[in-house]
Parts: sequence; C-alpha cells; structure tokens
Amino acid sequence: QAQLVESGGGSVQPGGSLRHSCQASGFTVDYYSIGWFRQAPGKEREGVSCLSSLDGSTDYLDSVAGRFTISRHLAKNTVYLEMNSLKPEDPAVYYCATVGFRSTCSITTKAFGSWGQGTQVTVSS
Repeated sequence: QAQLVESGGGSVQPGGSLRHSCQASGFTVDYYSIGWFRQAPGKEREGVSCLSSLDGSTDYLDSVAGRFTISRHLAKNTVYLEMNSLKPEDPAVYYCATVGFRSTCSITTKAFGSWGQGTQVTVSS
C-alpha cells in the first residue's frame, strides 16, 4: 500500500528553521515526483515546492524561493523540505503528496494518489 508519512514541523520564532520529512512506503521516490503543499486557516491550499523524479529539477513558490530547499534521500526513500528564515506568513499545515510518475513538476502540478498526514508549522515570537 502506497503511503507517505510526514515528520518534522513545529513552532519557531521568526527567522528560525525547521525541516519536514516525507517518507514513502509502497513505492519509490526515485520514480515519483513529490510536491509540498501548505494550507493556512481560511486560505486555499497552495503548492510550495516540488522535486521532479524525471530529472531532479525543483520548483518553488516565489515567496519561499531562496529560503526553502527540497531534496531527497533515495536510500531512505524520503523527501525533505528544509525551511529557513521562517516568516510570520509561513505558518500552515504542510503536506507532501505524489504529483507525478517519471515526470517533471511545478508548484501548480496537481497532486494525485498519496498524501502525507500533514504537519503544523507555527511561527511566532
């Protein structure tokens, strides 16, 4: 059974850092593009970043580019989202999801199949 299990998230002060992990089981992230999404209260879910399984290319939401980094560890079958210089506008529930099979992706690529359970990020002083 295909599954994504998230860990990480938490609460930090503005300017702090957090790392999300998204571990896959039942399939390999080498073949599946993975995207990170977030949803803040009262707002629509938005794509934050994705990593292409086809060529390893990445895409980022403009507001997080230069602060967030998506990466993967194939041996651990895990995709990470490193979040640095967190801002008050970053708090949300963050989700990982499959967005493609042996394909490129962008932050507008719709997710399909597996979703992580979501992890909360809070930024406050």
